[in-house]
Amino acid sequence: MNSFWSGKSVLVTGHTGFKGSWLSFWLNQLGANVAGMALAPDTKPALFDQLGIEALADHMIGDIRDANLVARRVAEVQPNVIFHLAAQPLVIESYKTPLETWQTNVMGSAHVMQAVRQLTGRCAVVMVTTDKVYENLENGKAYNECDPLGGHDPYSASKAAMEIAVSSWRRSFLAGTDIRMASARAGNVIGGGDWATNRIVPDIVRALKLEQPIAVRNPNAVRPWQHVLEPLAGYLVLAERLWSSEDKAYQSAFNFGPDPKDARPVVDLVTEALRHWRGSWAKIPSKDAVHEAGFLSLDSAKSEAHLGIKPRWSFEQTIEKTINWYRAVADGESAKDVTLAQISEFGGL
Repeated sequence: MNSFWSGKSVLVTGHTGFKGSWLSFWLNQLGANVAGMALAPDTKPALFDQLGIEALADHMIGDIRDANLVARRVAEVQPNVIFHLAAQPLVIESYKTPLETWQTNVMGSAHVMQAVRQLTGRCAVVMVTTDKVYENLENGKAYNECDPLGGHDPYSASKAAMEIAVSSWRRSFLAGTDIRMASARAGNVIGGGDWATNRIVPDIVRALKLEQPIAVRNPNAVRPWQHVLEPLAGYLVLAERLWSSEDKAYQSAFNFGPDPKDARPVVDLVTEALRHWRGSWAKIPSKDAVHEAGFLSLDSAKSEAHLGIKPRWSFEQTIEKTINWYRAVADGESAKDVTLAQISEFGGL
Protein backbone atom coordinates (compact mmCIF):
# COMPACT_ATOMS: atom_id res chain seq x y z
CA MET A 1 0.00 0.00 0.00
CA ASN A 2 1.15 3.52 -0.78
CA SER A 3 0.87 5.33 2.58
CA PHE A 4 0.33 8.69 0.88
CA TRP A 5 -3.29 7.80 0.17
CA SER A 6 -4.20 6.53 3.64
CA GLY A 7 -6.81 8.88 5.09
CA LYS A 8 -6.73 11.32 2.16
CA SER A 9 -10.07 12.87 1.21
CA VAL A 10 -10.49 12.20 -2.53
CA LEU A 11 -13.32 13.39 -4.75
CA VAL A 12 -13.83 11.42 -7.97
CA THR A 13 -16.24 12.92 -10.48
CA GLY A 14 -17.57 10.28 -12.83
CA HIS A 15 -17.10 7.55 -10.22
CA THR A 16 -20.02 5.57 -11.64
CA GLY A 17 -18.29 5.10 -15.00
CA PHE A 18 -15.84 2.45 -16.19
CA LYS A 19 -12.59 4.26 -15.34
CA GLY A 20 -14.14 5.97 -12.33
CA SER A 21 -15.20 2.63 -10.84
CA TRP A 22 -11.76 1.10 -11.28
CA LEU A 23 -10.16 4.23 -9.76
CA SER A 24 -12.57 4.43 -6.82
CA PHE A 25 -12.07 0.73 -6.06
CA TRP A 26 -8.27 1.10 -6.17
CA LEU A 27 -8.32 4.24 -4.01
CA ASN A 28 -10.41 2.40 -1.45
CA GLN A 29 -7.83 -0.40 -1.39
CA LEU A 30 -5.14 2.26 -0.82
CA GLY A 31 -6.97 3.56 2.25
CA ALA A 32 -8.36 6.81 0.84
CA ASN A 33 -11.70 8.27 1.89
CA VAL A 34 -13.44 8.33 -1.48
CA ALA A 35 -16.34 10.62 -2.33
CA GLY A 36 -18.03 10.64 -5.70
CA MET A 37 -20.27 12.80 -7.86
CA ALA A 38 -21.70 11.49 -11.11
CA LEU A 39 -24.79 10.59 -13.05
CA ALA A 40 -26.30 7.19 -12.35
CA PRO A 41 -24.68 4.30 -14.26
CA ASP A 42 -26.06 4.18 -17.79
CA THR A 43 -25.37 0.53 -18.60
CA LYS A 44 -26.66 -2.80 -17.32
CA PRO A 45 -24.60 -4.42 -16.03
CA ALA A 46 -22.46 -1.58 -14.67
CA LEU A 47 -19.02 -2.00 -13.14
CA PHE A 48 -20.05 0.47 -10.42
CA ASP A 49 -22.64 -2.06 -9.23
CA GLN A 50 -20.46 -5.10 -9.82
CA LEU A 51 -17.73 -3.66 -7.58
CA GLY A 52 -20.14 -2.36 -4.94
CA ILE A 53 -18.71 1.16 -5.17
CA GLU A 54 -21.76 2.71 -3.49
CA ALA A 55 -20.79 0.92 -0.26
CA LEU A 56 -17.11 1.89 -0.59
CA ALA A 57 -17.53 5.63 -1.25
CA ASP A 58 -19.53 8.66 -0.19
CA HIS A 59 -21.78 8.30 -3.21
CA MET A 60 -23.76 11.17 -4.72
CA ILE A 61 -25.77 11.34 -7.92
CA GLY A 62 -25.33 14.76 -9.52
CA ASP A 63 -24.78 16.49 -12.85
CA ILE A 64 -21.59 18.52 -13.29
CA ARG A 65 -23.52 20.84 -15.59
CA ASP A 66 -25.12 22.21 -12.40
CA ALA A 67 -22.53 24.74 -11.18
CA ASN A 68 -24.17 25.30 -7.79
CA LEU A 69 -24.38 21.58 -7.10
CA VAL A 70 -20.71 21.10 -7.99
CA ALA A 71 -19.71 23.97 -5.70
CA ARG A 72 -21.73 22.50 -2.81
CA ARG A 73 -20.22 19.06 -3.31
CA VAL A 74 -16.64 20.37 -3.30
CA ALA A 75 -17.38 22.45 -0.18
CA GLU A 76 -18.92 19.44 1.54
CA VAL A 77 -16.09 17.00 0.76
CA GLN A 78 -13.18 19.44 1.27
CA PRO A 79 -11.00 17.17 -0.85
CA ASN A 80 -7.24 16.85 -0.65
CA VAL A 81 -7.30 15.41 -4.17
CA ILE A 82 -9.79 15.65 -7.04
CA PHE A 83 -9.85 13.34 -10.04
CA HIS A 84 -12.19 14.84 -12.61
CA LEU A 85 -13.34 12.03 -14.89
CA ALA A 86 -17.01 12.94 -15.42
CA ALA A 87 -17.60 13.39 -19.15
CA GLN A 88 -19.59 12.48 -22.20
CA PRO A 89 -16.86 10.09 -23.40
CA LEU A 90 -18.09 8.63 -26.70
CA VAL A 91 -17.17 9.91 -30.16
CA ILE A 92 -20.27 8.55 -31.92
CA GLU A 93 -22.59 9.83 -29.20
CA SER A 94 -21.05 13.29 -29.60
CA TYR A 95 -22.38 13.47 -33.17
CA LYS A 96 -25.88 12.75 -31.85
CA THR A 97 -25.68 15.15 -28.89
CA PRO A 98 -23.03 17.77 -29.70
CA LEU A 99 -24.42 20.51 -27.45
CA GLU A 100 -24.79 18.19 -24.45
CA THR A 101 -21.26 16.91 -25.11
CA TRP A 102 -19.83 20.42 -25.01
CA GLN A 103 -21.94 21.40 -22.00
CA THR A 104 -20.63 18.41 -20.07
CA ASN A 105 -17.03 18.31 -21.20
CA VAL A 106 -16.31 22.05 -21.25
CA MET A 107 -18.74 23.83 -18.94
CA GLY A 108 -18.98 20.89 -16.54
CA SER A 109 -15.19 20.90 -16.23
CA ALA A 110 -15.19 24.68 -15.76
CA HIS A 111 -17.68 24.24 -12.91
CA VAL A 112 -15.27 21.86 -11.18
CA MET A 113 -12.33 24.24 -11.66
CA GLN A 114 -14.35 27.19 -10.42
CA ALA A 115 -15.50 25.24 -7.36
CA VAL A 116 -11.97 24.40 -6.25
CA ARG A 117 -11.19 28.11 -5.94
CA GLN A 118 -13.17 28.19 -2.69
CA LEU A 119 -10.85 25.67 -1.03
CA THR A 120 -8.46 27.10 1.56
CA GLY A 121 -6.23 24.07 2.00
CA ARG A 122 -3.93 22.30 -0.41
CA CYS A 123 -5.63 20.35 -3.17
CA ALA A 124 -4.17 18.36 -6.07
CA VAL A 125 -6.50 18.35 -9.08
CA VAL A 126 -6.10 15.95 -12.01
CA MET A 127 -8.33 16.91 -14.94
CA VAL A 128 -8.69 13.87 -17.20
CA THR A 129 -9.03 14.45 -20.94
CA THR A 130 -8.04 12.12 -23.81
CA ASP A 131 -5.49 11.27 -26.48
CA LYS A 132 -7.96 12.76 -28.97
CA VAL A 133 -7.26 16.38 -27.92
CA TYR A 134 -4.54 16.73 -30.57
CA GLU A 135 -5.05 18.11 -34.06
CA ASN A 136 -4.65 14.75 -35.76
CA LEU A 137 -2.86 15.07 -39.10
CA GLU A 138 -2.89 11.30 -39.72
CA ASN A 139 0.84 11.41 -40.48
CA GLY A 140 2.00 8.52 -38.31
CA LYS A 141 3.43 10.86 -35.65
CA ALA A 142 3.11 10.14 -31.94
CA TYR A 143 1.80 13.36 -30.39
CA ASN A 144 3.49 14.99 -27.41
CA GLU A 145 2.18 17.58 -24.97
CA CYS A 146 3.51 20.52 -27.03
CA ASP A 147 1.64 19.61 -30.20
CA PRO A 148 -1.36 21.73 -31.30
CA LEU A 149 -4.77 20.88 -29.92
CA GLY A 150 -7.75 20.31 -32.19
CA GLY A 151 -10.51 17.84 -32.94
CA HIS A 152 -12.70 16.87 -35.87
CA ASP A 153 -15.61 15.29 -34.02
CA PRO A 154 -17.53 17.12 -31.26
CA TYR A 155 -16.11 14.87 -28.53
CA SER A 156 -12.46 15.45 -29.47
CA ALA A 157 -13.01 19.18 -29.98
CA SER A 158 -14.79 19.53 -26.64
CA LYS A 159 -11.91 17.82 -24.84
CA ALA A 160 -9.39 20.08 -26.58
CA ALA A 161 -11.45 23.07 -25.46
CA MET A 162 -11.41 21.64 -21.94
CA GLU A 163 -7.60 21.55 -22.07
CA ILE A 164 -7.53 25.24 -23.02
CA ALA A 165 -9.88 26.00 -20.11
CA VAL A 166 -7.63 24.07 -17.71
CA SER A 167 -4.60 26.09 -18.82
CA SER A 168 -6.57 29.33 -18.46
CA TRP A 169 -7.85 28.59 -14.95
CA ARG A 170 -4.42 27.45 -13.82
CA ARG A 171 -2.76 30.66 -15.02
CA SER A 172 -5.57 33.11 -14.29
CA PHE A 173 -6.83 31.94 -10.90
CA LEU A 174 -4.66 29.22 -9.36
CA ALA A 175 -1.12 30.57 -9.78
CA GLY A 176 0.30 31.35 -6.38
CA THR A 177 -2.40 29.37 -4.55
CA ASP A 178 -2.24 25.97 -2.93
CA ILE A 179 -4.53 24.49 -5.59
CA ARG A 180 -2.31 22.54 -7.98
CA MET A 181 -3.83 21.39 -11.25
CA ALA A 182 -2.66 19.16 -14.09
CA SER A 183 -4.36 17.53 -17.06
CA ALA A 184 -3.97 13.89 -18.02
CA ARG A 185 -4.31 12.65 -21.61
CA ALA A 186 -4.73 8.88 -21.87
CA GLY A 187 -4.81 6.55 -24.82
CA ASN A 188 -7.60 4.13 -25.74
CA VAL A 189 -8.31 2.53 -22.37
CA ILE A 190 -9.66 -1.00 -22.18
CA GLY A 191 -10.22 -3.50 -19.39
CA GLY A 192 -12.80 -5.64 -17.69
CA GLY A 193 -16.11 -4.07 -16.76
CA ASP A 194 -16.58 -1.66 -19.65
CA TRP A 195 -20.14 -2.16 -20.87
CA ALA A 196 -20.55 0.99 -23.01
CA THR A 197 -22.15 0.94 -26.43
CA ASN A 198 -20.10 1.64 -29.56
CA ARG A 199 -16.82 0.68 -27.91
CA ILE A 200 -14.86 -2.14 -29.44
CA VAL A 201 -14.13 -4.30 -26.36
CA PRO A 202 -17.70 -4.33 -25.00
CA ASP A 203 -18.89 -4.99 -28.56
CA ILE A 204 -16.47 -7.93 -28.76
CA VAL A 205 -17.67 -9.39 -25.47
CA ARG A 206 -21.37 -9.00 -26.27
CA ALA A 207 -20.88 -10.74 -29.63
CA LEU A 208 -18.85 -13.58 -28.19
CA LYS A 209 -21.33 -14.23 -25.38
CA LEU A 210 -24.09 -14.48 -28.00
CA GLU A 211 -21.85 -16.61 -30.27
CA GLN A 212 -22.22 -14.05 -33.04
CA PRO A 213 -19.51 -12.59 -35.33
CA ILE A 214 -17.89 -9.45 -33.94
CA ALA A 215 -18.99 -6.47 -36.04
CA VAL A 216 -15.97 -4.25 -36.76
CA ARG A 217 -16.46 -0.77 -38.24
CA ASN A 218 -12.86 0.27 -38.87
CA PRO A 219 -10.49 -2.72 -38.72
CA ASN A 220 -7.47 -0.70 -39.87
CA ALA A 221 -7.88 2.21 -37.43
CA VAL A 222 -4.77 2.41 -35.22
CA ARG A 223 -5.14 3.29 -31.54
CA PRO A 224 -2.82 3.41 -28.49
CA TRP A 225 -4.46 0.57 -26.59
CA GLN A 226 -3.68 0.26 -22.88
CA HIS A 227 -5.14 -1.48 -19.86
CA VAL A 228 -7.17 0.81 -17.60
CA LEU A 229 -4.70 0.31 -14.73
CA GLU A 230 -1.90 1.95 -16.75
CA PRO A 231 -3.32 5.50 -16.92
CA LEU A 232 -4.89 5.19 -13.46
CA ALA A 233 -1.44 4.49 -12.01
CA GLY A 234 -0.25 7.60 -13.83
CA TYR A 235 -3.09 9.71 -12.43
CA LEU A 236 -2.32 8.52 -8.90
CA VAL A 237 1.39 9.27 -9.15
CA LEU A 238 0.69 12.65 -10.77
CA ALA A 239 -1.71 13.61 -7.97
CA GLU A 240 0.84 12.62 -5.34
CA ARG A 241 3.54 14.72 -6.99
CA LEU A 242 1.19 17.69 -7.31
CA TRP A 243 0.46 17.46 -3.61
CA SER A 244 3.99 16.84 -2.38
CA SER A 245 6.23 18.84 -4.70
CA GLU A 246 6.70 22.58 -5.16
CA ASP A 247 7.97 21.93 -8.71
CA LYS A 248 5.56 23.67 -11.07
CA ALA A 249 6.56 21.26 -13.84
CA TYR A 250 3.90 18.90 -12.49
CA GLN A 251 1.23 21.56 -12.97
CA SER A 252 0.93 20.91 -16.70
CA ALA A 253 -0.33 18.36 -19.22
CA PHE A 254 0.84 14.73 -19.26
CA ASN A 255 0.33 11.97 -21.82
CA PHE A 256 -0.23 8.43 -20.56
CA GLY A 257 0.03 5.97 -23.41
CA PRO A 258 1.41 2.51 -24.18
CA ASP A 259 4.72 1.60 -25.74
CA PRO A 260 4.68 3.01 -29.31
CA LYS A 261 4.77 -0.50 -30.77
CA ASP A 262 1.47 -1.19 -29.02
CA ALA A 263 -0.38 1.41 -31.07
CA ARG A 264 -2.08 -1.26 -33.14
CA PRO A 265 -5.00 -1.56 -35.58
CA VAL A 266 -8.41 -2.69 -34.39
CA VAL A 267 -8.04 -5.94 -36.32
CA ASP A 268 -5.04 -6.87 -34.14
CA LEU A 269 -7.09 -6.28 -31.00
CA VAL A 270 -9.94 -8.43 -32.33
CA THR A 271 -7.58 -11.19 -33.46
CA GLU A 272 -5.82 -11.23 -30.09
CA ALA A 273 -9.14 -11.33 -28.24
CA LEU A 274 -10.17 -14.37 -30.29
CA ARG A 275 -7.09 -16.20 -29.02
CA HIS A 276 -8.69 -16.16 -25.57
CA TRP A 277 -12.38 -16.56 -26.46
CA ARG A 278 -13.36 -18.57 -29.52
CA GLY A 279 -15.38 -16.72 -32.15
CA SER A 280 -15.20 -14.82 -35.44
CA TRP A 281 -15.44 -11.29 -36.77
CA ALA A 282 -16.69 -9.46 -39.84
CA LYS A 283 -16.25 -5.96 -41.22
CA ILE A 284 -19.59 -4.20 -41.09
CA PRO A 285 -19.40 -0.85 -42.87
CA SER A 286 -22.13 1.59 -41.94
CA LYS A 287 -23.84 3.78 -44.49
CA ASP A 288 -24.24 6.33 -41.70
CA ALA A 289 -20.61 6.12 -40.60
CA VAL A 290 -19.16 9.26 -39.03
CA HIS A 291 -15.57 10.47 -39.17
CA GLU A 292 -13.18 8.69 -36.81
CA ALA A 293 -9.41 9.05 -36.71
CA GLY A 294 -7.43 6.54 -38.76
CA PHE A 295 -4.12 6.71 -36.87
CA LEU A 296 -3.54 7.94 -33.33
CA SER A 297 -0.53 7.46 -31.08
CA LEU A 298 0.89 9.19 -27.99
CA ASP A 299 4.43 10.13 -27.00
CA SER A 300 4.62 9.54 -23.24
CA ALA A 301 8.29 10.47 -22.73
CA LYS A 302 7.35 13.33 -20.40
CA SER A 303 5.46 11.01 -18.03
CA GLU A 304 8.40 8.64 -17.95
CA ALA A 305 10.93 11.43 -17.32
CA HIS A 306 8.95 13.37 -14.69
CA LEU A 307 6.83 10.67 -13.05
CA GLY A 308 8.71 7.46 -13.70
CA ILE A 309 5.61 6.04 -15.41
CA LYS A 310 6.25 3.34 -17.99
CA PRO A 311 3.86 0.78 -19.46
CA ARG A 312 3.88 -2.47 -17.49
CA TRP A 313 1.68 -4.71 -19.62
CA SER A 314 2.27 -5.36 -23.31
CA PHE A 315 -0.49 -5.24 -25.90
CA GLU A 316 -0.85 -9.02 -25.69
CA GLN A 317 -0.99 -8.99 -21.87
CA THR A 318 -3.52 -6.16 -21.94
CA ILE A 319 -5.89 -8.11 -24.18
CA GLU A 320 -5.38 -11.28 -22.15
CA LYS A 321 -6.17 -9.54 -18.84
CA THR A 322 -9.20 -7.83 -20.35
CA ILE A 323 -10.77 -10.90 -21.91
CA ASN A 324 -9.94 -13.04 -18.87
CA TRP A 325 -11.83 -10.55 -16.65
CA TYR A 326 -14.99 -10.88 -18.73
CA ARG A 327 -14.73 -14.66 -19.01
CA ALA A 328 -14.11 -15.11 -15.29
CA VAL A 329 -17.10 -12.95 -14.36
CA ALA A 330 -19.27 -14.68 -16.98
CA ASP A 331 -18.27 -18.00 -15.37
CA GLY A 332 -19.52 -16.81 -11.99
CA GLU A 333 -16.46 -15.35 -10.32
CA SER A 334 -16.90 -12.20 -8.26
CA ALA A 335 -16.06 -9.02 -10.19
CA LYS A 336 -14.53 -7.68 -6.98
CA ASP A 337 -12.22 -10.66 -6.64
CA VAL A 338 -11.15 -10.58 -10.29
CA THR A 339 -10.53 -6.82 -10.18
CA LEU A 340 -8.58 -7.03 -6.94
CA ALA A 341 -6.47 -9.86 -8.35
CA GLN A 342 -5.62 -7.82 -11.45
CA ILE A 343 -4.66 -4.78 -9.35
CA SER A 344 -2.37 -7.09 -7.35
CA GLU A 345 -0.87 -8.55 -10.53
CA PHE A 346 -0.26 -5.05 -11.87
CA GLY A 347 1.77 -4.15 -8.77
CA GLY A 348 1.96 -1.11 -6.50
CA LEU A 349 2.51 2.52 -7.29
